[in-house]
Amino acid sequence: MQGIETNAELFWNLGTAPLVERAVRRGEGRLAKDGPLVVATGKHTGRSAQDKFIVRDAETDASVWWGKTNKAMDPAHFAALKADFLAELAERETLFVQDLFGGSQPEHRVNVRVINEFAWHSLFIRTMLVRPTADELAGFVPEYTIIDLPSFRADPARHGTRSETVIAVNYSEKLILIGGTAYAGEMKKSVFGLLNYLLPVDGIMPMHCSANIGPNGDTAVFFGLSGTGKTTLSADASRTLIGDDEHGWSDTAVFNFEGGCYAKMIRLSEEAEPEIYATTRRFGTVLENVVMDAETRELDLDDNSLAENSRGAYPIDFIPNASAENMGPVPRNVVMLTADAFGVLPPIAKLTPEQAMYHFLSGYTARVAGTEIGVTEPEATFSTCFGAPFMPRHPSIYGNLLKERIAKGGVDCWLVNTGWAGGKATDPGIKRMPIKLTRALLNAALDGSLNQAEFRTDPNFGFRVPVSVPGVDPSLLDPREQWANKAQYDATAARLVDLFNENFAQFAEHVDEEVRQAAPRTPLPA
Repeated sequence: MQGIETNAELFWNLGTAPLVERAVRRGEGRLAKDGPLVVATGKHTGRSAQDKFIVRDAETDASVWWGKTNKAMDPAHFAALKADFLAELAERETLFVQDLFGGSQPEHRVNVRVINEFAWHSLFIRTMLVRPTADELAGFVPEYTIIDLPSFRADPARHGTRSETVIAVNYSEKLILIGGTAYAGEMKKSVFGLLNYLLPVDGIMPMHCSANIGPNGDTAVFFGLSGTGKTTLSADASRTLIGDDEHGWSDTAVFNFEGGCYAKMIRLSEEAEPEIYATTRRFGTVLENVVMDAETRELDLDDNSLAENSRGAYPIDFIPNASAENMGPVPRNVVMLTADAFGVLPPIAKLTPEQAMYHFLSGYTARVAGTEIGVTEPEATFSTCFGAPFMPRHPSIYGNLLKERIAKGGVDCWLVNTGWAGGKATDPGIKRMPIKLTRALLNAALDGSLNQAEFRTDPNFGFRVPVSVPGVDPSLLDPREQWANKAQYDATAARLVDLFNENFAQFAEHVDEEVRQAAPRTPLPA
């Protein structure tokens, strides 16, 4: 359907073992001591956000939120790019093809055909997307096609690209072209972007979140940017995992877009994250840029010499308590995770629907600005909808969908800070929130007991913060009390309030007055 002609030997829908065999035989990766396939992605160890384009045509001109995130490609440039991709395919000796679903709920999924030059990329995407049954494969007709050629080199003059790397999305032709990067995550995020474009038309809320189900059938979703704890906190032995990264919220369910998990591996702790750690000792796991001893094949998860963003891809059923259906009931709780390096936000706060929409559109987290000498300030990061790079439509569309679904379902919304307390992350001796504290507060929120607590109103952000929680030191619940210098806390909080307001100015005209009133404010002097 895409005009593909090739004399290559085609390997269709191979399973895990034959793909691992071919990857090792072809020199694409090596097996670690306990069975996972270890690969290196070269210079691209993360997404190439500046090299992603959407073709601007009659289909997308008015429907895509054009700007810094969604950059346009001219149809003529895409035509040249497609022609060169097809020419490359024609010359290949071997290609790997997978027919897969994006989305676990049958009514809201898309059929995706993925064509790869690498066996390990074929294994990766087979692991990450939803695998059809044999009966479903027999009648499979692709709706969208991804062609992934890491060895392809784009020509900026001919293809309208920024560099030799390209991720080009054409919604009209239902084709995605990925070249010049071996980072496999580009494929999975391309499918995420595709669903984020398609599903809102049908009133389905696409979400960059993890999700799990409690013993009483209560679903919780966890929004958060990379490094905030989305994967870690959803992998809870007491709850059933729906998925760790991408979901849809329909009228009847929260459903995983994927059939696998893609977790950060750097400095993974067996004690704190036993379920994820165990996947590093399983055949079928793909480990990207994880350092391994050449002789003993022992892994060193603490070594970041290949990448800080080392990753592991594994089937979701490698997590012992994963949902067999990749679905759960509509949520009872929505959790927004942030790693606040300013040390201002409380470890947990309850949000109104309007505050939830405000913080969802803000998509705040913060990180230490760098490791170079002289860096003294954290760096605020705002990624709207907790996933701006993957949201083709205007953020207000996703924000309004969330607000409507929260109001309709009477959902409890929480802001959870997994960052630093007692000072800024760059201050001497300041440590990150203990994961045990975060889990204790989350458990109280998810089992409903936290709703019975006494709350105070935060003077800067206006949300409600519990005053006491059983088993938790009350002083830990008030970030200001954690700072030795209260005046410094007040000044830092005022700075963070300003950053929120400066960022939200771009959305103010697209939301109602109640949401605008949910903005933080620096309290007046007493």
